[in-house]
Amino acid sequence: MFKPASLLIALVLLSGCALKQYPQSPKVSNEEAQTYNCAAVEQEIAKTHSVQQQIDKTGEFDALTVIGFIGDFGIGNGIAKASANKHAAARLSELEQLKTVRCNHSAV
Repeated sequence: MFKPASLLIALVLLSGCALKQYPQSPKVSNEEAQTYNCAAVEQEIAKTHSVQQQIDKTGEFDALTVIGFIGDFGIGNGIAKASANKHAAARLSELEQLKTVRCNHSAV
């Protein structure tokens, strides 16, 4: 009787630590929108693409995936990844819109 209870407690404690940590992308602030020039916008776009790659790499199958599945059927990791992807896509969209304004090169 003691071993099943200990095992259950250990699993509950481990599942609280199993959630993967995905990078979060903030929205483009008003200050950023006002101060970024074309080069800065393109650099931020490259950084956001890098964040998206990091999200994909973090989401790969590993031991945390297994432990997360045991703890909550992987729902927590799935929600965290979806949220990180949503925020990165929103930032990328905002930066692309800013790029059209800042990098408007007129062809002669």
